[in-house]
Amino acid sequence: MLAVLSPGQGSQKPGFLTPWLDLRGAESRLRWWSASAGVDLVRLGTEADADEIRDTARTQPLLVASALLAAEQLPLHDVDLVAGHSVGELAAAALAGVLSAETVITLAGVRGREMADACALEPTGMAAVLGGDPDEVLAALATHGLHPANRNGAGQVVAAGALDALDKLAAEPPAKAKVVRLKVAGAFHTPYMATAEQALAAVAAGITPSAPARLLLSDLDGAVVSRGREFVHRLVRQVTAPVRWDLCMHTLAELGVTGLLELPPAGTLAGLAKRELKATGVPEIVTLNTPRDLPAARDLIARHSGPPADRPAPAPSRVVVAPAVGSFTPAEGLVEGARLSTGQVLGQVATRQGPVEVTAHDSGPLTEWLAHHDDPVAPGRPIARIGGHA
Repeated sequence: MLAVLSPGQGSQKPGFLTPWLDLRGAESRLRWWSASAGVDLVRLGTEADADEIRDTARTQPLLVASALLAAEQLPLHDVDLVAGHSVGELAAAALAGVLSAETVITLAGVRGREMADACALEPTGMAAVLGGDPDEVLAALATHGLHPANRNGAGQVVAAGALDALDKLAAEPPAKAKVVRLKVAGAFHTPYMATAEQALAAVAAGITPSAPARLLLSDLDGAVVSRGREFVHRLVRQVTAPVRWDLCMHTLAELGVTGLLELPPAGTLAGLAKRELKATGVPEIVTLNTPRDLPAARDLIARHSGPPADRPAPAPSRVVVAPAVGSFTPAEGLVEGARLSTGQVLGQVATRQGPVEVTAHDSGPLTEWLAHHDDPVAPGRPIARIGGHA
């Protein structure tokens, strides 16, 4: 099985699109998309310096455009699965046939501008927390009033929130963990981006999506999403919700993916996969950064496309996550295999302020408990899986 991945912010480098402009029609394609994005994608991808392409209003449409430009050179009809990290989900939506290229470029422009405006409302930032016990890291973030904006797996959690809280976290890091401040404009994927989510929702309301033509993963919970409208809703929700790339990689392993192709600017997601998927077997990986990598990418697709013969076709699944810090208690008598209804109480998290209910956000079978009685949890910690294969 072959998966194509689209990276998010932080992967871009000055001039990374320059070699792609030698391809016939590439420059005119980028100029057409520039009109949709409201920025000059050709100049940004070839002449702009690192500081300019770090501006989220420019970076987001640039990254989506670069992924789509490279993907147009590939036999996508043979691709089994697509996924994207953060803004990379917009490119994945186009590759899955949910939205057109012009639509996702437009959305990337809106998303980038609105998130940049949200960053200007209050001084916030982000920091990578490397290593440490995952539960202890999440508890430390909660203690300082920070949010786990990205949970990337491979021992990497990105904290986001107020600058003074990030300073306190750096001064008192979790045991065996290192805190590294990131050069970003604000606290992405947290409630600080609420105004951006609202603005993107208003634009997305006018979109008519299609059903995915291939497996499409969501950053919200690593689930396979089978309805176009639901994926658009998740794209909007993702602006203020944590990126659960760790769960996406878990799904890749569950599905038996044997080949990974990362679109340009490639390298970040490939590195995470190499570290996180060691236990289950690292897939063959190709990073596509210049047209010279296209033969290797096409060869990977040809050799790895198609589901593994010994695995059934996956059913969509959802992961329910903890809403607060505390200890989890499942609802009495609720066992794996039970049929759940939307809104049904799965259990509660005992917090200092009192119990907080955990409810099912969809109907379907309770496939797997991911947290058990008295387990310590923090916001975003998986509690249960609904749907999919038991």
